[in-house]
This record gives sequence, structure tokens and C-alpha cells, in this order.
Amino acid sequence: MKKWLGALFALVLVIGVLAACGPDDEPEENANNSDEGTTESTDKPEKLIVWEDQDKGAALEDAAAKFEEEHGIKIEYQEYNITEMQENMALDGNTENAPDVVTMSHDGVGPSVVKGYIAPIEVSDEVLSQYTSSSVEAFEYEGKLYGLPKATETPVFIYNKELLPEVPETMEELYELTKEATNGDEYGFLAIWDDFYHAHGIFHGFGSYVFGGDNDDPSDIGLNNDQAVEALEYIHKWYDEGLFPSGIIGETSNDQMNGLFKQGKAIAVQNGPWAFKDYQDAGIDIGIAPMPKLENGQPVGTFMGVKGWFVTNFKENQEWAQKFVEFVANEENSKTRFDLTGEIPPLVSLLEDEEWVSQNEGAAAVMEQSRDAVAMPSIPEMAEVWDPLKTAVQTVATGKAEPKEALDEAVELIKQNIEMNHGGAN
Repeated sequence: MKKWLGALFALVLVIGVLAACGPDDEPEENANNSDEGTTESTDKPEKLIVWEDQDKGAALEDAAAKFEEEHGIKIEYQEYNITEMQENMALDGNTENAPDVVTMSHDGVGPSVVKGYIAPIEVSDEVLSQYTSSSVEAFEYEGKLYGLPKATETPVFIYNKELLPEVPETMEELYELTKEATNGDEYGFLAIWDDFYHAHGIFHGFGSYVFGGDNDDPSDIGLNNDQAVEALEYIHKWYDEGLFPSGIIGETSNDQMNGLFKQGKAIAVQNGPWAFKDYQDAGIDIGIAPMPKLENGQPVGTFMGVKGWFVTNFKENQEWAQKFVEFVANEENSKTRFDLTGEIPPLVSLLEDEEWVSQNEGAAAVMEQSRDAVAMPSIPEMAEVWDPLKTAVQTVATGKAEPKEALDEAVELIKQNIEMNHGGAN
């Protein structure tokens, strides 16, 4: 009996000692190791796998090296086309090649959440205050935050300074200039408005909309209202009068437009910051400005895209994955990324830096255009919009349908696809 009581007493002592150095002490020990809103765990992974945008890996190397030096975790990155991230996650999400962190555009947030690919994150107000509110909001879905921004982009007005010394104030002035410049294989202003991403600015400027609410109500589609019809009639005018060549429609439209501009055969184009370097490398002295206003006085409400970093649900290293997301997206690393890639970080500090703005014409134009831009809807139902609207514009541009008829058919198809693929409107 005494031996049993002695053993029990010894066990109680052991438990007491373990409790004394247990969880109650851990927050104090780790408090000094807290970094940018997350709490370090002693169970660190040897590496994190990061999926980076194609041809952008060099911009990740400096931040990866600093993170490894600071935390002892290797960053192994792989490059993928950013438009194929969801497809690649579907293929590799349950394999040893699955990523801890991915980069995506904000319109992929809704679909990725629904499919279970990405995890919500919680960061401090201090971290969030580095970025413009619109760029952070682009990564919110059903009340939760899923990523941090690394770059913002929206189409702007890009012109050949040798052919157009001054930017017109309105699209009507640009229309008249284009009529004067169009002769044979030479053109004025070009845009790939058969692609709804690029045409949205015209639709929005005339008063139509994609979804109701905050672009998140698929039961309310505003793409065949009177304003949308007026917008498509305006777009048709450019095609009907031969101001856009026949090649600027369909699958090769982007290549045709870029080719003409790089050959000096177009005075201006609507395109995004991804095209700046390509045009400059072609020897074109480009100027960059916000889009001229429409003749109704409204701005061209281009679609705005925000690229960001996201923590996936594939690994058990989410705490450290979030730590890296906060690190790679911070102000210092974002500025380095801009210097290396030209991707424009939505940092409040840069918007308030007049010297930086004056020295970065393209970035400043994108930021200015973004004031009137509209974030692409990030709900999964947006996937059903692109093809029907492209078909609508193309059938009208080629004279095969009237605007109202084409838009009614497009919206009906969008509704049918939402019902079939998403169980109807939310």
C-alpha cells in the first residue's frame, strides 16, 4: 500500500513540474519572436513551397533569402502562369508538390474558397494599413480576408509620343483624331473591346453593371439594360466605321493590336501595365495616362485586377505560410518587386510620395485610373460572364446581330449557366 501511495505521489510531482513549464509559459517565451501579426511555433518546417507568377521568380529571390536567414526556413518557389493557378492546384493539391503559398488574381478568390484551396488569414491593422483599402477589400469573401496584395493593374491609355504629342481629354476627341489618322494600314486608337475585360470600361461608363449589390448579387445582372445597349452601340461604331481593323477581333486581336502599335502604325492603344516594357523594348517612346472621359462626362470604368499572396489549405504549415505572406508583401519587399518587375504595389506610402509618382509615369497613370476602376467580381458566377459577352460584342461588331438582341441572348445564357453550374443565384 505504501509503495502504491509513494508511486502516486511521485506521479503527481512529475505532472506538477510539467505544468509549471507548460503552455502558460509559452506565450511569454514566444512573445518576443512575434513577427508582423503571427505567433511563431517551435515546430518549423524545413521549407515552404511558393507558387510564383511566370517570369517573376527573380523578384521573389531577395525576399526569400531574407526570410530564410531570419527564420531558418527555405523558400522553394516554382513559376506558373497566374491564370492557371487554380487548375494547377486541382492537379497537385493532394501531392507532395502542393504549395504552401500561391499568387493569384483577386477574381480567383471566390472560386478558390468554394473549392477549399485557400485559407482565411487574420492580420493586424498595422499590416493592413500599408495597402489601399480597395486592394485589401478585393481579397475579402463572405466577410473573411484571404490574402495580401502585391500588385494592382488596370488598362490605361498608352500612346506613341511621336504620333500624338498631347493626350485628348475626351473619347470624342480621340474618335475624331482616329478618323483623321486611319488610312490604309495606319490607325489611330485601338482597343480589344471584343474582350469584355477591356470593354467593361465602356459598359460601366455608360451606366451598366455586371452584378447588383457590391458586384456580388448574381440574381441581378445589368448587362442588357438600356445603358448596356447604348454602350454596345458605341463600341459597334468603332468597328462599323473601320476604325478598328478586321484583325482586331477574335483570338488574335491582342497580337494584332500590339503588332500595329509596336510598328508605329497606331497612335494609341488601351492596354495594361503588363504591356509597358514590351512596347518600350520595341523602340516606341510611349506616354501613359488615364483613359479620356466618355462624351457623357463619365470616366471609362475599367476593370481593376489585384494580384496577391494566399495561404493554401494543402499543408499543415499555415502559420508559417502566413508569416511569409506578410513578409513578402511588406512595404520594403513590395518596392523591390516594383523595381524588378514593374508590377505596381498598392502601397499607401507610394500614393503619397509625390516624387515617386512624378518619376513613375506609368505607375501613376495606373493608380489614377484605378480611382475610377471597378474590381472584377470575385464570386464564382463571374466565370459565366466572359464568353457570352465576348460573343455578343463579336456578333454585333461583325454585323450579325443588333446590340439589344445580342445582349439579351448573352444575359439569358449567363443566367442558364449560373443555374446549371452554381445552383442558381445566391
